[in-house]
Amino acid sequence: MLHHASIRTQDIHRAIAFYEALGFTVHERFTAGITLACWMQGLGGRIELMQVPEPRPAADAFSDEHYTGYYHLSFDLTEMASSLPAWLTELRQRFADDASAGHLKVLLEPQQQIIGDRVYEVAFLADADGLPLEFIRVLGNVQS
Repeated sequence: MLHHASIRTQDIHRAIAFYEALGFTVHERFTAGITLACWMQGLGGRIELMQVPEPRPAADAFSDEHYTGYYHLSFDLTEMASSLPAWLTELRQRFADDASAGHLKVLLEPQQQIIGDRVYEVAFLADADGLPLEFIRVLGNVQS
């Protein structure tokens, strides 16, 4: 079982507000050396946010086809949302109502995609630091 995924952020308070708007809650705050950190839980998983004291811009993992390394986190909303477009509309409203959450950047609008023998709804968003986040819903099996 995966314990958590760790994300380094330029501004932990902005990142916390962003992930809270997605449905995460702060589970524990702590320091890691000289930096602020926290664990957040939500959408069926746990993340760790760590503030970087002297941040540099993150690589563009979504648009740079030559990028190698960790690409994105993926959240399965099958049990939490009846439709990815409806979920995204609600999320846009949540961000519009909460200025502290920052700007919601959609990298890929919801679309259907066949992966293996299943049909999914797939969308990508950028987090507070521009890191890609994938949101998926299982729609069913491919008909043969």
